[in-house]
Amino acid sequence: MQTSLSRLTATTVRRIEWLALMCVVGLFRLVPVDVASAVMGWLWRRIAPLNARHKRALRHLGAAMPELSPADRARIVDGMWDNLGRVAAETFHIDRLLHQHQRFEIDIDDLTRDVFARNGGCVFVSLHSGNWELCVAPAVWQGVPITGVYQALKNPHSDDVLRRLRVELYPGGLFSKGHQTARRLVAILRQGGAVAIMSDLRERRGLVVPFFGQQAYATPVPVSLARACNVPIIMGRTVRLDGVRFRIEGRGLILPRTDDKDADIQAGTEAIHAQFEAWIRECPEQWMWIHRKWSA
Repeated sequence: MQTSLSRLTATTVRRIEWLALMCVVGLFRLVPVDVASAVMGWLWRRIAPLNARHKRALRHLGAAMPELSPADRARIVDGMWDNLGRVAAETFHIDRLLHQHQRFEIDIDDLTRDVFARNGGCVFVSLHSGNWELCVAPAVWQGVPITGVYQALKNPHSDDVLRRLRVELYPGGLFSKGHQTARRLVAILRQGGAVAIMSDLRERRGLVVPFFGQQAYATPVPVSLARACNVPIIMGRTVRLDGVRFRIEGRGLILPRTDDKDADIQAGTEAIHAQFEAWIRECPEQWMWIHRKWSA
């Protein structure tokens, strides 16, 4: 009886959460994206500093870039909250933004351009910069059938709502993390498909790489997949220019291939993080300093 009651309660809570999310999505989509983005950025700048994560972001930034003054660190973290607030609002317009090409500047290198032109297999890696969800837009416009990997919400009804907003961003499908997904990704890459993975998060079971002069945890999955399937890695980032305007950059990476598989994966993962660090140093206010990225 107790188990049945618990299940009923859990189901009811999930339904209420789903209804609340549907209302939020509906309301945000009634507001022009430029207005919604600006308002949410303003609100987050004022509310988020009251959260404990604000101090964590300042601490991480101070350790990574000790040359910055306290005033500079405060300004950068303030900008981070503004960007995250904007991303939160833009999430509900993500399908519409994909079709508004005038909001984007594109800067990609020859290897990236070649991959797009031939719809060839590759692993896209990106970091939480600007509105990171839009980083795959140039590939989608070129007809590349990208498959995405994401962290599913615990509430399946709410998860479905947000997945449907991203259907056009990931025409190859959107899969939650797990062992079954890893096997699917290998099959997709070997068939000439493309896979997109956010690669700047902390992965305790992963590798340790240098990042801002410290040891940081990193996922080996993107490099492992690319090496196993003999495809290049495309490193990408989104830079917020002003308001809801962005520059998307793509840089190709040819992985080392020797008889030492582990060394190759380590070197490739370090190369990705070296590029991520360079990008973050250019626009530190657009990266998520709240990540528990470092090993210490």
